[in-house]
Amino acid sequence: MTHAARDVAIVAFAQSDHRRRTDGLSEVETLMPVLHDALGQAGLAARDIDFTCSGSSDYLAGRAFSFTMALDGVGAWPPIAESHVETDGAWALYEAWVKILTGAADTALVYAFGTSSAGDIRDVLTRQLDPYYLAPLWPDPVALAALQARALIDAGETDERALAGIAARSRAAAAAGAAVPQRQGVRRPCGTGPRAGQPRGDDGRAAPTAWIAETADAKGTARGPRAADDYVVAPLRARDCPPIGDGAAAVVLAAGDTARRIHDRPAWIRGIDHRVEAHALGVRDLTDSPSTRLAATHAGAFDAPVDTAELHAPFTSQEVVLRKALRLGDDVTVNPSGGALAANPVMATGLIRLGEAAARIHRGASDRALAHATAGPCLQQNLVAVLEGETR
Repeated sequence: MTHAARDVAIVAFAQSDHRRRTDGLSEVETLMPVLHDALGQAGLAARDIDFTCSGSSDYLAGRAFSFTMALDGVGAWPPIAESHVETDGAWALYEAWVKILTGAADTALVYAFGTSSAGDIRDVLTRQLDPYYLAPLWPDPVALAALQARALIDAGETDERALAGIAARSRAAAAAGAAVPQRQGVRRPCGTGPRAGQPRGDDGRAAPTAWIAETADAKGTARGPRAADDYVVAPLRARDCPPIGDGAAAVVLAAGDTARRIHDRPAWIRGIDHRVEAHALGVRDLTDSPSTRLAATHAGAFDAPVDTAELHAPFTSQEVVLRKALRLGDDVTVNPSGGALAANPVMATGLIRLGEAAARIHRGASDRALAHATAGPCLQQNLVAVLEGETR
């Protein structure tokens, strides 16, 4: 959707350190520093927020209505206007954007969190599949992504060497980006807050690439770190797969003059749209993503060149699919944050792509950026947003 009736911008973005496990922390304890950081950047208090929307999954937490407990981190008293989506927080941002467009709100707080370490994430994500024909077979997301990668290799669109290059580039960008300042342009002072350049180990230190996948016995029980060159499911090696980790992210949206008061250079949402592929994998061409292309068309991504693209590609092979669908050339900086290959807190990773794209606009590193989020197996559901900074 483009040509919106109101100008809406991302004016603040914060995220947690993404750790391999957060056994000692509740969702509230993970969220509160992130929410305070985002609100602090915007110079707003909770009472200044007109609408709050969150994204998470009870399947990850292992209990029903876990998102209601997370509201303690926001403060639900006095009563607030609040909503929740049972998917990645990027879709919560979409709902909040629509709410502001209607005139029912001028500001919105959007947050997302995920605790992938609470269970076997590969088993948990099989519950997204078609319950009649596919889910009973228990194909996990790595196995399905490997089918997609094999289709791409057989079609001559990539090879294992090229996939290794994507992995190396993404993690090098994450390591370099960890030192980039995040707060330029905010009108009110705030703390530096957490910054996630790499996944973190149990002790909080940056985790080595061996964390990106784990060996397992025949029953699927984790047995420890897997070497980056080891196959997880051929042709995908450990380095081609996302890290397992817990984390959270938050953004603040504001309309028109409110956004300009908060930030010197708001990241204006010029268009945003989301589309879905067929549920049955057997009827899809896994080497292409028509839903991404359609969402990008309706978001206005092809109306003018972009200089940055933050792609939610958990597997290296999926970046190949997305680059083709979004017509991204070598002149576009792709995943300068490192993307999902550097940190992948499930249910927050897509929102982080929007936040990272906005942060580059805030600090003047980008003028027109594309952000992408996905959910489901093999890029089943896709959201595309176009963000712009005002001409300097």
